[in-house]
Amino acid sequence: MNWDGITIGILAAFGCVMLVLAQIREVLAKLPELIRAWRRVRQELAVPQTPGPDAHGNEPDTGTG
Repeated sequence: MNWDGITIGILAAFGCVMLVLAQIREVLAKLPELIRAWRRVRQELAVPQTPGPDAHGNEPDTGTG
């Protein structure tokens, strides 16, 4: 192995490390948004649903009969 091979190996290793670090940074940057979305989903599922205007036990009019 000569110096060219060693240099290419070192550059490749640093490139892989930089790629992994960039991917981790992207995931960590989106983590607060994901946490907020998950909390909102949990909040919406925990709130009892109030009946809407069509919730009188009647089937919606489909216009077929």
